[in-house]
Formats: sequence, structure tokens, C-alpha cells
Amino acid sequence: MTVTDDSIYRSRLHPIHAVFLSGTIPLFLGSVLADYAYFSSYQIQWSDFASWLTAGGLVFGGFALIWSIVSLIAADRRTTHAFLYTFFLLATWVIGFINSLTHAKDAWAVMPMGLVLSVIVFVLACIATCIGLARFGEGDAR
Repeated sequence: MTVTDDSIYRSRLHPIHAVFLSGTIPLFLGSVLADYAYFSSYQIQWSDFASWLTAGGLVFGGFALIWSIVSLIAADRRTTHAFLYTFFLLATWVIGFINSLTHAKDAWAVMPMGLVLSVIVFVLACIATCIGLARFGEGDAR
């Protein structure tokens, strides 16, 4: 007798986890836009805005990263998507932290590295959010 299990495994994000994850996108996007405004005008307020927006993105991303690591450790089944999701969240947070340290410099010393790092962090946050909001492991074999 052969027994097969054709059930579909779906693991979805908890709604609070999704809020933390999705909150990183507008904050890091705002940081990119504020850095671009500073790059265009050299008014110091834009550098300050970018610094605060990056800090907010790190707070939201940090909570999402902690939740992801705990979920990855507690899971009885780990998928490639879950590892990729955690990796991209970690990369976003680490490079975002470096970006935050860059913005802590004197306002004139922020450019152009601040803008470049803000763009990289924003792209990584978008990738992590896309992976995170996708259904992990749908249809995978056990």
C-alpha cells in the first residue's frame, strides 16, 4: 500500500510581522528621496531627514529581522525562501546600519556615499519584502 501526502504547505507572515516588514519600504524610500534632495540642493535639513528616516527603517527592519530569525529557528521545516528572506533582511539591516553611520558624519561628508547606500538599502528592502510577502514553500515536497 502506497500512501502519498498531496497537501500544500503554506506559511504566511503574521500580520504584525507584515506591518514591520512593509514599514521599511516607505521609510527607506523617504531616505533615498531626502538624500537626492540634499544632493540637489545641499540644504542640511534633507540630510537630517534622511538620517531619521534611515533610523526608522532600521527599527522596523530590526523587528522584522528578529521575528524572521525566531520563526526560522522555531520552524519544523525550513525552506530556501525562508533562508533567503532572513538573509535579505539581515543584509538590509547591516547595510542600513552602515548608511546610518555614514549619515552621522558632518552633512557635507555624507555625499555621495549616503545616496548610494540609501539606494542599495531601499532595493534590498524591496527584495526582502517581496520574498517575505510571498507564500513560503507552497507546493514543496516534504
